[in-house]
Amino acid sequence: MTIHLWQAFLIGVVYYLGQMGTPWVSLAGTHTIMRPLVNGALVGLILGDPVKGTIYGAAIQLPFLAWIGAGGAVPMDTALAGTLGTALGMASNVSPSVAITLAVPISLVGTMIWVLHMTVDITFVHMADKAAEEGNLKRIDFLHVWPPQITMFLFSVIPAMLAAYFGAGPVKQVIGGLAGTPLHVLTVIGGILPALGIAMNLHAMSSKGTIVFFLLGFMVAVYSKLAILPIAIFAAIIAYIYTQLFLKRGEQA
Repeated sequence: MTIHLWQAFLIGVVYYLGQMGTPWVSLAGTHTIMRPLVNGALVGLILGDPVKGTIYGAAIQLPFLAWIGAGGAVPMDTALAGTLGTALGMASNVSPSVAITLAVPISLVGTMIWVLHMTVDITFVHMADKAAEEGNLKRIDFLHVWPPQITMFLFSVIPAMLAAYFGAGPVKQVIGGLAGTPLHVLTVIGGILPALGIAMNLHAMSSKGTIVFFLLGFMVAVYSKLAILPIAIFAAIIAYIYTQLFLKRGEQA
């Protein structure tokens, strides 16, 4: 699959919209678009195969199930992992497991982009401090939104666009050179990483009063043979009843 320049640009825009601090998609939720499952589907739509993009995005999502950014720290860039991992995986026509092994180091590169962006933004903070001393509220509002967003747009779109446009060919050549045992090893590693993500997620869910709901959902999914949608609806109803009966009662007490 060939990624055209306009497609690479749109992939960069998807990455930009998935960055923390992007206000333009606040209704849809930045923390939704930054998930590989979601931005993988968007990348697949751009490349003409949203179903395949969703499959790649879902696979890449698994190692990042327990991802959390606290206090502005970004341990891994899930938005870049999902966008570029899906784009390069589809362009190289590799299995989703191999795409995972591409996405994980890509996510670490994304943290450097984030640090660079935040470092440049310090300049706008000092400019806003000076405007505050002058009592210029309009300039403070301007410095709060536009310069940081323009900087984030440039730092997000340009690297992702260039990587998607020029990186597909080299990645495809590297994958071709790894055919055989090396590629099999990468596939095995890619299969282990989702298990690690699920284990981390289970560890976060192992608190008292939480794990029982996971076990209930697992047993219902295995033995009822219901599709995932009705199970999700039943889970939402149970969560609502539990919240109304127990959590709010505890708060009132």
